Amino acid sequence: MQLKARTLKEELLHQRKKNISVENLLEEVYTILHLNELERNSIKSNLTSKSSTNTNDFDFELLETDKIFHINQIEKVCTDYRLRFLNSSLFKNEIPEEAISEIRTLEKTHKTTLEGFKIMAPSKAFNLKNYDDPLLFAPIGNDYYYLIHKWGNDLAWYRKIAVLPLKNIINFTFFCFLVSLVLTFLTPETKLSKSISYAPLIIFLFMFKSIVGTVSYYFFMMGKNFNNMIWNREFKEN
Repeated sequence: MQLKARTLKEELLHQRKKNISVENLLEEVYTILHLNELERNSIKSNLTSKSSTNTNDFDFELLETDKIFHINQIEKVCTDYRLRFLNSSLFKNEIPEEAISEIRTLEKTHKTTLEGFKIMAPSKAFNLKNYDDPLLFAPIGNDYYYLIHKWGNDLAWYRKIAVLPLKNIINFTFFCFLVSLVLTFLTPETKLSKSISYAPLIIFLFMFKSIVGTVSYYFFMMGKNFNNMIWNREFKEN
């Protein structure tokens, strides 16, 4: 009698049949999937719930050092790129499933439940209270945060330069100074300016006063503020 060779799949099915029935197998798989769904829903609930937690029970021996950042470093990047660092409950875009999976993996690895999530992103990504490129963090403690997941596209290379005048009042003043210098240089000479030795200085002071006044009026009347003042504010600009 010629024996029929089994395929690998048939061999696997044979071994499974010896260990567990189809009914028990389906019940076990359902339990696993149901538990997985409950855990993911719990994580999503923590992400959308406002939390004042500023520490989590991480196993420090299992943390990756290149994902640990101090609040001062986060503030510097937010200020340079005009970003916000706010509670994940204010984030209005959808948090991807990959981020949920990363959190779930961390919770199982560190045998804990994570809370107090923060997200670094542009202002438009948050539902801010009236008055491009998110990074998800969880607090470790002592003003240190652990980077969990990044999604979306990278920030435009020119963003840091574009928002440089809005970084703080010193940059704002220097920007107005440079613009005034350029406009003074471009102002055509007249007979009067040629006859007055310090005419360029007068023109510059006039330009500087006009630029500062005009830009300040637009900036502050529109409810705007400097990067170093808004990076962790929950209030939106007009």
